[in-house]
Amino acid sequence: MINFHWTRRKKSLLMPKDNDSKNSRFTYKDSGVDIGKANSMLSGLKKTINSTHNKNVLSDLSSFCGLFRLDSSKYKDPVLASSTDGVGTKLILARQTGIYYGVGQDLVAMSINDLVCCGAKPLFFLDYIACGRIDQEKISSIITSVANACKYCDTALLGGETAEMPDMYADDEVDLAGFAVGIVERDSILKPSLVNKGDIIVGLSSSGLHSNGFSLVRKIVEANRLDLESMPEWTGGKKLKSLLLTPTRLYSPITEEILGNDKIEVKGIANITGGGFYDNIDRIILKNMDAIIYKDRWKVPPVFTALQDMGNISGKEMFHVFNMGIGLVMIISPSSIGDLRECAGVKGEDIIIIGEITGGTGKVHVK
Repeated sequence: MINFHWTRRKKSLLMPKDNDSKNSRFTYKDSGVDIGKANSMLSGLKKTINSTHNKNVLSDLSSFCGLFRLDSSKYKDPVLASSTDGVGTKLILARQTGIYYGVGQDLVAMSINDLVCCGAKPLFFLDYIACGRIDQEKISSIITSVANACKYCDTALLGGETAEMPDMYADDEVDLAGFAVGIVERDSILKPSLVNKGDIIVGLSSSGLHSNGFSLVRKIVEANRLDLESMPEWTGGKKLKSLLLTPTRLYSPITEEILGNDKIEVKGIANITGGGFYDNIDRIILKNMDAIIYKDRWKVPPVFTALQDMGNISGKEMFHVFNMGIGLVMIISPSSIGDLRECAGVKGEDIIIIGEITGGTGKVHVK
């Protein structure tokens, strides 16, 4: 579902000329909001959005809200989990380059990747798109990206809001927010009390920068006068703009596979987003334990080392801001590593042992 908000143009409505104030007739379109264009765009996207729906979706895009039937028959004590997030200043690079096809996936990933950290399966997703002017090609690209990401995660795109707000945003500006709901069995919720000393920390690779640290990334790009159309050696043959705007990886399918395997004892999951390793892994361990990360256990992708060199950034700061090539961290029992490798290998996933849990004071140490 997509609705439309609006704000009035100050010059035409709030301060009309004296000669025009009595005779002028204003329309929604005069104020900067084109309802016809918005409705036309929605009609064209209906098939794409409906492709994410399943038997539990009881509404279509004509409703004022999304309706989802909660099938609790598979659960003894079901708990709903929810998460909300945005894409952040990565959108500024999208605006500068005109590349929007991946930011919808970024939006979905930022919420759904958080949901899986408690062991939840995502059920449905809603988006909010705010802009100064509706550019049909741009907004359609974003919504299509959202829908494709939802479909990949077996998640219904249940509804949304596209707000055309002139004067609030510049004509070419877009801002995004997302909201996801999932479900988990109460006695299967992942929590710090499950983690023990001697547990193993494993990592799943990221697709790149994901959607974090872009205020710093943009500062480095600007300070070094990097051409976004260029192909530096460290981009692997890609244009810089394409590398920086690589969409955030979606971890729901692989985590669902792992969590559904009774042979694998998962104790905790951390999504490595803002705050990097330090501020995310310490959320899933108790205060009498430490998480030790060995940074020589995997090869850090060139984009991170290049940014570090160009920005003269300390190693600790890098691990405090970026994912450094590890987008999701799992804490598992030592006896589960073989089954985890086998389960992940079937899906083409390489599991990297990056650390261990020891006694301590609730800190994360990168060595």
